[in-house]
Amino acid sequence: MAKDKFGRELYDVICSECGQKTQVPFKPTEGRPVYCRECYRRHKPRRRY
Repeated sequence: MAKDKFGRELYDVICSECGQKTQVPFKPTEGRPVYCRECYRRHKPRRRY
């Protein structure tokens, strides 16, 4: 299993939206979507100040 620059284990996943292969620093939970970096930006809540 690969590790990122901080030493965290990376998990290979397929983006739930676009189908692209990507890696995430957490173990995915079954039944919950996982997104690549680009799709995550579109799904994350906007910050309110």
